[in-house]
Amino acid sequence: MVRHWPTLLLVALIAALQYPLWLGKGGWLQAWEAERALEAQRTLNTRLEARNVALEADVKDLKTGFDAVEERARIELGLVKPGEAFVQVPRSNKP
Repeated sequence: MVRHWPTLLLVALIAALQYPLWLGKGGWLQAWEAERALEAQRTLNTRLEARNVALEADVKDLKTGFDAVEERARIELGLVKPGEAFVQVPRSNKP
């Protein structure tokens, strides 16, 4: 046992030096977690950017032409022009 103390001391020293690398503040595990959170945020940002582009196009349509306004009024509000007849076809519940 007396002859092995330098080896045990060296192993303990290596373990003490490795602890901050793996588990300490700014260590590998914390960096991995930050990278995972960053990737999740990038995915969310990409989805939100696509939604923003679609909304921006919709706003542009609504500002520049009456076709988009008319379409929305017909679809969302069920409005009809004078002289038109509104016809609603019931949906079948059969699969």
